[in-house]
Amino acid sequence: MATTLSASRRHMLKAGLALAGGLACPTVIPGLARAATGTRTVNMQLGWLANDNQLGEIVAKRLGYFEEEKIDFAIQPGGPSIDGVAIVASGRFEIGQVSSSPSLLLAASQGIPVKCFAVGAQQHPYSFFSLPAAPVRAPQDMVGKKVGVQATGRILLSALLRKHNIAEGDVEVVVIGADMSPLLTGQVDCITGWETNRTALKVLGPDMITMRLWDQGVRLYAMPYYATAETIEGQGDLLAGFLRAAGRGWQYARQNPEQAVDLFLQEYPDAVREDEMAACKTLLDYVFTEKTKQDGWGCFDPAVWQEQIDLYAGLDQFSAGTPPIDAVISTAVLDATRDNRPKIG
Repeated sequence: MATTLSASRRHMLKAGLALAGGLACPTVIPGLARAATGTRTVNMQLGWLANDNQLGEIVAKRLGYFEEEKIDFAIQPGGPSIDGVAIVASGRFEIGQVSSSPSLLLAASQGIPVKCFAVGAQQHPYSFFSLPAAPVRAPQDMVGKKVGVQATGRILLSALLRKHNIAEGDVEVVVIGADMSPLLTGQVDCITGWETNRTALKVLGPDMITMRLWDQGVRLYAMPYYATAETIEGQGDLLAGFLRAAGRGWQYARQNPEQAVDLFLQEYPDAVREDEMAACKTLLDYVFTEKTKQDGWGCFDPAVWQEQIDLYAGLDQFSAGTPPIDAVISTAVLDATRDNRPKIG
C-alpha cells in the first residue's frame, strides 16, 4: 500500500505541474449538468494492477452503463514503476484510484493538485492476522510479539500503537513481503494484509484470527477516486456520469455477485473463480455499509478525512506542512449525484 512520496518525485511534480486551486464545497459547481451529446473518454489510472477492487467498474463497462452515460471508459493499470498520482496530476488521464487514502493526504501536503471526489470502500480492509497458538485480538496482545508488516504499511502499525498508547519498543517489527508464509513458519506472531486478499489468506486456514485496523480506531478509506481540482471544477458533469455508471455497476455486483464475478472473468480470464467469489463477498461488505445506505455508494465523511490528517500530522508525516482538508477532498460531485447513487447497505 503506497503511503509515501519520494523527494525526487515531489521535486518533479512541483516543477512540472501548474498548481490548480479551488476549495472543496457542497455547492454545485459549473459543468455538473449532464452532457447532452457526444461521447467522452474517462481513463481511470490505478496505483496497482487491475483486480477485483475494480469489480463494479468492470461490471458497468460490460453491461453498457458507461456507454449510457456517453462515456468511453478504460482502466489503466499501475505497478511499481508507474506513479499514478503524477500521471493524473499532469492531466494525462482524467481520474485515478489509489489503494489507500493517506496517499492523497501526502500528495496534498506537497501541493500536488489532486483531490478525492468519492471513495470505493467505506472502511479499509487492512488487518492484522494471527493464529490460535499466539492470538492477537486486540492491540495490547501485540506487546512482546513479532509483527510482520510490509515496509509501506509500517506507518500504519505506528498509528495503531500510538492510538493505544503502546510504545513502539514493546513490539518487534519484522519487515515482510506479500505472502503469509512468515506467520505459518513461526517467524512472526502476527502479520498484516488486506482482508479482501482471499487468495493469500486461504493458506492460513479457517482458524485465522482477524483484527481490523478500522475497528481499532485507525479509520482510513480504501480505493478513493481522485481527479485534479481543475477537472472537478471544469468537467464535473463527466465525473458525475462516471459515478452514476460505476455506482450502478457496484449495485449490480451487490445484488448479483456470481454474475458480477463472471463478468469480471470475461475481462480477466486468468483469475480463479473460487478465489474471486470469496474476495467479492468480503469486498462488498466494505463497499456497502450503513453509511452508504444513508448517503449512497461512493460517499465519504469529511470528519474521517480530518481524523487522518490529524493522525498523520501527529506522526510527523507531512514534511512540507499539514494540508488543509479543502486541499484533500471535494464533495461537489457527490452532492451533484446525491439522488443517482445507490443507497444500500
